[in-house]
Amino acid sequence: MATSRDAAGTVFSDRVIALLAPGQGSQAPGMLAPWLELDGVEELVAGWSDAVGLDLKRLGTTADAEEIKDTAITQPLIVAASLVAFRELQRRVTVPTAAPVAGHSIGELAAAAVAGVLAMDDAVALAAVRGRAMADACALEPTGMAAVMGGEADELLARLDEYGLVPANRNGAGQTVAAGSLDALQKLADERPAGTKVIMLKVAGAFHTHYMEPARETLRDKAAGVATADPTHPLLSNADGSVVTSGSEMLGRLVAQVTLPVRWDLCMDTLARSGVTTTIELAPGGALTGLVKRQLKGVVTTPIAIKTPADLDKAVEAVSA
Repeated sequence: MATSRDAAGTVFSDRVIALLAPGQGSQAPGMLAPWLELDGVEELVAGWSDAVGLDLKRLGTTADAEEIKDTAITQPLIVAASLVAFRELQRRVTVPTAAPVAGHSIGELAAAAVAGVLAMDDAVALAAVRGRAMADACALEPTGMAAVMGGEADELLARLDEYGLVPANRNGAGQTVAAGSLDALQKLADERPAGTKVIMLKVAGAFHTHYMEPARETLRDKAAGVATADPTHPLLSNADGSVVTSGSEMLGRLVAQVTLPVRWDLCMDTLARSGVTTTIELAPGGALTGLVKRQLKGVVTTPIAIKTPADLDKAVEAVSA
């Protein structure tokens, strides 16, 4: 990190790095292909594939967009990609332990592994259980999600409550994702609040709502036998944007998060208060970097999204500067 001195000669940092792990919707066909060319990555992915019963290599290289949007596939695939990118970043540069870490929704499992709470193997395994369980829960009742752009926040929240919808993702930068019954979502689209744009999302169901209670129970049972350690980095929680210092508490939050709204807006508020100037979004990066650029404009001066190994050079330069 770059440093400066004040008038008394005290050294302080000019740059604060944060690591971000993306959530569902960031996947893209072939996203693992360039990473598999790196030493040891194919073997790592093969081990995870055997553990979760999915051919992550094929799914991350030759599978099409329709196949990998399946919740049961998307979640472990995204976590695997994020952790491969972090592993390669670690091999090139030491990220300071003061660097905050945050993940969006399923990205919280990757973030927990980055911060040392979970072993990487356990993070991928939990992602696979979570993905399958959420897919099963979605099949129980016709529900969905819709992105709402713009509008006045209090008015929007009141309208969602009126229609029996949940603000499942409050992403900041003027973006809220509503979730609930398909009929209620269609009513929201037909009678949208002033100044808003409503986009129906191609997802299996109403994630981060009470509809996911069966999935939460399944994940809770699986997580009961998983070892944790306290975070080695400041680790932010989607529940409220707070920094969690206990590994066991973070695991409990990861389970509870399945039925709770994602408060990414509060996570970005915490990043701003922490003085973060540089964000590095792990693969498949892009979505969170876009939110950072809009919400933390003028605060985060160096937002970096890692999509392929070629992007690692920018991240290494930022950490080393």
